[in-house]
Amino acid sequence: MYTEILLALVLGGVIYFLLQRSKKHQLKSEDGWWGVGNPPEREGDVSIRPYTVQTDDEELEDLYRRIDQTRPTSSLEDSQFNYGFNSHCLQKVVSYWRHDFDWRRQVEKLNKYPHYKTNIEGIDVHYVHARPTNLPEGVTAVPLLMVHGWPGSFYEFYGMIPLLTEPSNPGDTVFEVVCPSIPGYGFSEAPHKKGFDSVCAARVFHKLMKRLGFRQFCTHGGDWGWLVTTNMAQLEPQIVRGMHLNFAPPALLGLTTVLSLLLGRRFPKLFGFDDVDVQHIYPVFQNLVVETIKESGYLHIQATKPDTVGRGLNDSPVGLAAYILEKFSTWTDRDFRNLDDGGLTRKFSMDDLLTNVMIYWTSGCIVSSMRFYKENFSKLEQPHSKMPVHVPTGFACFPNELVHTPKLWVEQKYRQLKTFTRMARGGHFSAMEEPLLMAQDIQNFVKTLKKE
Repeated sequence: MYTEILLALVLGGVIYFLLQRSKKHQLKSEDGWWGVGNPPEREGDVSIRPYTVQTDDEELEDLYRRIDQTRPTSSLEDSQFNYGFNSHCLQKVVSYWRHDFDWRRQVEKLNKYPHYKTNIEGIDVHYVHARPTNLPEGVTAVPLLMVHGWPGSFYEFYGMIPLLTEPSNPGDTVFEVVCPSIPGYGFSEAPHKKGFDSVCAARVFHKLMKRLGFRQFCTHGGDWGWLVTTNMAQLEPQIVRGMHLNFAPPALLGLTTVLSLLLGRRFPKLFGFDDVDVQHIYPVFQNLVVETIKESGYLHIQATKPDTVGRGLNDSPVGLAAYILEKFSTWTDRDFRNLDDGGLTRKFSMDDLLTNVMIYWTSGCIVSSMRFYKENFSKLEQPHSKMPVHVPTGFACFPNELVHTPKLWVEQKYRQLKTFTRMARGGHFSAMEEPLLMAQDIQNFVKTLKKE
């Protein structure tokens, strides 16, 4: 009798676990107000206004004056980028910025695609909206929302936009692309109140897409864009048709993840690990702990006291460039830390790198962009962190990403993982570094959605 009762309890526990695991929870979020003062009694202006990126002599003269007054410092001998941005290399970058970089020409490039602003929850949200110009008869473009991260911007996607809106392969999907700036980044207004986190950004972007008339759409995200688009899928899974990611750190060390860490090196096939997974994970202490510590100092600052260091960066263009561009070196390939020039122009042009810096400089958004860390890390546990995603998902696994995420770990969070692609090359800023590879993977993922 005792054995039967025990068996019934165990069986009941297993059934309860499976039911809870399969239960599709939906994230809840209430409307917010991020403008100055109290919210109005009635809804304000909901119009969509064209926006043009501009510059003038006064802006450039102020920039040049500040660059000319910078105080150089010396790097240690044989230090390369292991102490941060190498000062000797920085002087060359600054010289190019001051004498050769043409911001006016880059502004024209930024305005190649239409920009707009619209007010949502009290703040102006900026976005680029690129529509296909030669849509074949009978073909409907698939709406695609692409969300950037830090220290990137909407400009990261400029190399991908023509590949998605005007694909060369007749059998490829044609996309209508929307690239917003996260509030507090680039040309989106910064929230004026505390508490604007990834869930708030997700809610705002849902409102943006609804205002544009989209009933369903796909998403793509890396860095913070991963979390914002994940939250969008958790908020309204019936609206997000599919989501594509290139960054998905393991949310929690669940039992499956822990077991895979402990036993994966010895029994890799048991957890679906291949040679690449084993190489990137083991030894665990060196690859997951030491490397994380080396590259996460910025995170601790921005998650605790962003306004302190942010004020200095907002005053100094050279300091801002060093702070941002160092990430485009070490996050692209950790081995670039051992190069005198940080490998900056091995994967990016200096014009593109400085254009991203100028978006931060001219908009004065570095402090508000860093506050996004404070808001997202202010609570030890968020409801969405334990909530699985049931929206069809595609994942592009780039070899030089900051955090290597095996397929098993991705599946713990994203229960409808449709594609998992080992990418041939690329790091954290893969949309900007490898636009063709990323566009092709998005194409392949969306094709799987059409077959269903």
